[in-house]
Amino acid sequence: MPPRKLDSIDLKILAELQRDGRMTNQRLSEKIGLSPRPCLERVRRLEAAGLISGYRAVVEIGELPDLVHAFAEITLKSQSTQALAAFERHLADCAEVVECVLVGGQFDYLAQMVCADLARYNALTTQWLDDPAIGVARITSRFVMKRVRRFAGYPLSLIEKAAQQN
Repeated sequence: MPPRKLDSIDLKILAELQRDGRMTNQRLSEKIGLSPRPCLERVRRLEAAGLISGYRAVVEIGELPDLVHAFAEITLKSQSTQALAAFERHLADCAEVVECVLVGGQFDYLAQMVCADLARYNALTTQWLDDPAIGVARITSRFVMKRVRRFAGYPLSLIEKAAQQN
């Protein structure tokens, strides 16, 4: 389904579902001022358009003892399309990589990782460096000491601006 312009009701739906993805359709419709049926239709349109890609429980990883939470700045030996694709395929099979983005600048990837302990983190990153098929040249690790602010959703002003440009 091709994306369409978002109106104020769509933006309200996105805002509410970012705050509470488990909210019932009845409750959502009350919060945005729309009857349940049209509300559900709008949610389904937003899902079909790819603007809502899923619903998850937010696990507070800091409440689980002894886990190592790190950000790894990863530089590859080659930035060819083939090398990037090979590395990305490898990361797809690594459960400890909870999020990864390709970035511009001094390194190629920023991977957010959660490992059972420092030994596991070290084993993973050492394997990446030692395996020529993976093609990693360097990894700089940044260990999380304390979460200062949790991701709470994207600013609706930016979503609205992007939607107006479509």
